[in-house]
Amino acid sequence: MNAEAKKPAKVKVNSAPKKRKKVASLEKKKARIGYLFVLPFIIGLVIIYLPMIYQSISYSFQSMTTIQGGGVKITPVGWANYQNAIMVDPTFTQTLIQGMGRIIFDVPAIVIFSLFMAILLNQDMAGRGLFRAIFFIPVIISTGLITDIDSHNILMQSAGQAIDTGTETSTVTQIVNVMDIEMLFANMKVGSELVTYVADLVNDIFNIVNRSGVQMLIFLAGLQSISPAIYESCEIDGATGWETFWKITFPMISPMILVNAIYTIIDALTRSDNTVMAYIDTVYNQPGGNTLSAAMSWMYFLLVILLIAVVSGVISAYVFYQKRDT
Repeated sequence: MNAEAKKPAKVKVNSAPKKRKKVASLEKKKARIGYLFVLPFIIGLVIIYLPMIYQSISYSFQSMTTIQGGGVKITPVGWANYQNAIMVDPTFTQTLIQGMGRIIFDVPAIVIFSLFMAILLNQDMAGRGLFRAIFFIPVIISTGLITDIDSHNILMQSAGQAIDTGTETSTVTQIVNVMDIEMLFANMKVGSELVTYVADLVNDIFNIVNRSGVQMLIFLAGLQSISPAIYESCEIDGATGWETFWKITFPMISPMILVNAIYTIIDALTRSDNTVMAYIDTVYNQPGGNTLSAAMSWMYFLLVILLIAVVSGVISAYVFYQKRDT
């Protein structure tokens, strides 16, 4: 017993706590998967597009002349191409102003029309899926080979030709003219600019419908994400359809309005029938116009980026984002 009592007591030494491995959250894991999906685009951008972009920028500061016997002589000219595009070539500036002015009128019309049709197609009705497909068909038709076929269609070209009716010159595709709208608004104090704008929208309804398919689908996705319980609560409280739209539907669909506005601007400014891009292509095909067209392209690109930034800043100030419990 005495021997056991003489044994030294064991001293417990507190070891350093083991470091726990940091476990990535679910959002970070999803973000990593997202980077994996966009990785092919990033690789293609770095390997293929970035060298082309750098070459295009360098061409805009140079002049190229063909050497007799073959070859090209490249001479740095600084900002001369940009100055020629603005100061010397009046057609480019005029075309640029007209193209941007057209965007200001086209984008609201397309966004409003697509939102209106999305609300109608979101209602419970027979054949709803068929109507959605019908409105999206123009998006498929206006791409790829169908566009090239349609551009060489003699009947479509002749439809826009002027026809002399004896009293005035009209076109086959014209639905109304300014005089018709003025008669409609005869008793209203409406300016002539608004009358012309409404007449242009009515006559351009074909293009508006053709360019509203993608926006319509985006609005439909946003409308279907709104919980039906919110509408049931509004109905119980006695809210009218008009109040429900402006207090519930419109604020909750505002992020989609921002997305569709930006998409519509980019789509309108990069279409093959865009007047600015068509003029830049014409300049490129002229002798020695490749460097000048490069300068015009980059000026146009910067203007597009500026327009998108302004529109995003204005609309983002009024966008409502629903807070979700995480």
